[in-house]
Amino acid sequence: MLETQDLTIRFGGHVAVDRVSCSFQPGTLTAIVGPNGAGKTTYFNLISGQLPASGGRVLLNGEDLTRLSAPQRTRRGLGRAFQLTQLFPHLTVLENVRLAVQARCGMGLRLFSVWLQHRSLIDESMALLERVRLAARADSLAASLPHGDQRKLEVALLMALQPKVYLFDEPTAGMSVDEVPVVLDLIRDLKREGRHTILLVEHKMDVVRELADRIVVLHQGALVADGEPASVMASAVVQNAYLGVAA
Repeated sequence: MLETQDLTIRFGGHVAVDRVSCSFQPGTLTAIVGPNGAGKTTYFNLISGQLPASGGRVLLNGEDLTRLSAPQRTRRGLGRAFQLTQLFPHLTVLENVRLAVQARCGMGLRLFSVWLQHRSLIDESMALLERVRLAARADSLAASLPHGDQRKLEVALLMALQPKVYLFDEPTAGMSVDEVPVVLDLIRDLKREGRHTILLVEHKMDVVRELADRIVVLHQGALVADGEPASVMASAVVQNAYLGVAA
């Protein structure tokens, strides 16, 4: 489904991602882990098009996306959730999701068109809000939501686009203990459907162990380990680079 070939980015003399080659299959969830500054979010930015690569390629179903913009990649099927929420703060919760559904359907962002003409879009939007447990806040402004609910709304927007590939960058960051299970259940549901490729950057290792089929470890921009979670976490290179334990 998704492949990176020698993906690289340099900022001056600093190599932030160093020739990372990986392929990711449908129906799998891969956790991208590593210490702070390892290049995890930068790797996501290269895949989703927020940053231009200095070298290498990004392919989706064999199509080279490397020279495409972030919106073009989204239309091809790459969906990205960020560490910081990306919402329309002065629109309601329902309007945020409805715009994402309209964009996916090729209807543009005609927010003030007659709603009754788009009953199916509203119904789909409300169904997504039910899934993220925000239906009761449908008429609230996105800016008025607490941080945890804003994270859930961003997941709803991502789901509304129906991407082939989901890129979750620390989806539980800043959420309370009570809020975390809702987002994790959504990710479990997506994985259970078996047709999505899911990449997850997450620092909570209990979450990684529970959800991941595979762990990829980055250190100083380079791929240093890749494999089944138990064996990767037990490896000397991970104990040293990620956990800070001497090899």
